[in-house]
Amino acid sequence: MNLKSQIDLNNIPAHIAIIMDGNGRWAKKNNRPRIFGHRAGVKTVRRITESCTELGVKHLTVYAFSTENWNRPKTEVSALMTLLIQSIKSETKALMKNQIRLKTIGNSDGLPEGVCKSLMETIEETSQNSRLDLILALNYSSKWEIANCCKKIAKDAVDGKIKPENINEELVSSYLSTTGIPDPELLIRTSGEQRISNFLLWQIAYSELYFTETLWPDFNSENLYEAILSYQKRERRFGKISEQLQV
Repeated sequence: MNLKSQIDLNNIPAHIAIIMDGNGRWAKKNNRPRIFGHRAGVKTVRRITESCTELGVKHLTVYAFSTENWNRPKTEVSALMTLLIQSIKSETKALMKNQIRLKTIGNSDGLPEGVCKSLMETIEETSQNSRLDLILALNYSSKWEIANCCKKIAKDAVDGKIKPENINEELVSSYLSTTGIPDPELLIRTSGEQRISNFLLWQIAYSELYFTETLWPDFNSENLYEAILSYQKRERRFGKISEQLQV
């Protein structure tokens, strides 16, 4: 019996988030430059996006470039930005064919003009698609997002638009860059590292975490199915006890 046939299609995570880790190590293992690993990683994004679409996942968020990634060698950052522009342009036709809508979260003001232009064009072109939202976390940092959220709430409070006593979890969520998107039920990280790396810290409060030794360029549909099957075997209690869930 293959893994896909074992998946309960009535219990598919509506939102999967992925920390795509291991491109550089994959390239080193293959005696190639790091950018070679990033190019292979783009192919994996396409493969996993299509697999998620087939299963009925509605939102897929991938950690494409963090604010900390600017600290990498300038040549690698420049190559990554060029690859990003090329990938967005080359994948637009496939996004349209598969009814996938592109979205982005993060500080887009800090991205190069060419990247922003390509992003906005594809976001606009795919805006009416509704089968799956592919959300790129670009120039993203959860600490930046939460700090930015606090600034906006403070400004609206000073302007009299909201009262401090009315600030609650729902209101905070509405000021985050993921507003309107359900929190991820499943967070996957590849390459064997077991940390969150400043990714969706507010949103993953109750996400199931899945870590795999597989490097991102090697991550395939079967690996995705394994992660989802692991998720489906878990009991999601949200602070309750098992007996309460059986009532």
